[in-house]
Amino acid sequence: MPDYSSASYEPASRVSRIKSSPSVAAAARVRELKAEGRTIIDLTVGEPDFDTPEHIKAAAVAAIEAGETKYTSVTGTPALQSAILGRLERHTGISYGKNEITLGGGAKQVIFLALMATLDAGDEVIIPAPYWVSYPDMVLANEGTPLIVPCGGDTGFKLTPEALRGAITPQSKWLILNTPSNPTGAVYSRDELAALAGVLEEFPQLLVLTDEIYDEINFCRERIASLVEVAPALKDRILLVNGVSKAYAMTGWRIGYAAGPAPVVAAINKLQSQMSSCPSSVSQAAAAAALSGDQSFVSESVEVYRGRRDTAVAGLNAVDGLSCSAADGAFYTWVNCSGVIGKTTPAGTTIRNDEDFTLYLLDAASVAVIQGSAYGLEPYFRISFATDLDTIQSAVVAIDKAVRALS
Repeated sequence: MPDYSSASYEPASRVSRIKSSPSVAAAARVRELKAEGRTIIDLTVGEPDFDTPEHIKAAAVAAIEAGETKYTSVTGTPALQSAILGRLERHTGISYGKNEITLGGGAKQVIFLALMATLDAGDEVIIPAPYWVSYPDMVLANEGTPLIVPCGGDTGFKLTPEALRGAITPQSKWLILNTPSNPTGAVYSRDELAALAGVLEEFPQLLVLTDEIYDEINFCRERIASLVEVAPALKDRILLVNGVSKAYAMTGWRIGYAAGPAPVVAAINKLQSQMSSCPSSVSQAAAAAALSGDQSFVSESVEVYRGRRDTAVAGLNAVDGLSCSAADGAFYTWVNCSGVIGKTTPAGTTIRNDEDFTLYLLDAASVAVIQGSAYGLEPYFRISFATDLDTIQSAVVAIDKAVRALS
């Protein structure tokens, strides 16, 4: 008989290389504290507090009643394919073919599959910091090497052409560009994208993954531009990733998509065919309605976010030792907390870094935020204003009180 007594239950090396998502971990900690009876003001989760619009929910119900509950093509239903292609052309002015789009269970899965489909051991992925927490670990999980490029407040937390050129090596495979940014809300202007494109033209081996999941949550006067729109000559090197989660309050529906080079898309689709076959058919019906239907929810929700942003920024800037700027997009405020580093809590503990400060806020103020080090840049913290105004105002009051107690 086989001897199973020495079987190993250690995870594979790809799992050991990565850590759990800090934002997911923070949300889990908040749930634990609430279960223990504590009242926590939660500003961690990047999830709209709005309900999914009625016409989108109605499309899902109609799909269920029509029996549209079977497997679909790996690349989605004809209705969703048409909606995605239409949205891409309206937003970028670029036409894509059906062989140039892919579909996944959220933009997060699409990004992971893109890296899985293209990275070999030693391939480098250039990631400007601050970055969305999952980028480096996704690269590591797929045997790549994250090459982090710090982008501080002096550049608006955005990658400059000079920094990009200095980061590129013969091993560079991808640049990940997130606009609007999670966590800073920074938006690259057309001129800034054109300047980056000028560098990219010098290095034809470098692919670009543009994560544009927040592009509808825009506080700028002009529509947010896409790199492929500004530099159409680079179309065959750009994988544009988007989805319905943020703009349409559909995080739980799990539909993301991407458009890009046909060979890359084909590789992603091959992996998808072995991984989950296809996303939920019902969610696809809802997503098609979201992308091709009434868009008034988007503009109305953005104006609500704008008011929340302004309230958060004004309140936090009034706290001694904290400072922040109004984000141009997304629903986050990126707060500089350098003014409290080195201070002492009432319990006699020194605030050494932004993680210490966020833990202090959780303990002393019952306010949950995420430390900047999780996003690759200190000393900052991120708050989400995708929550109601009363919660934001209560958080600011509690943070101010906690900071005043420091010495």
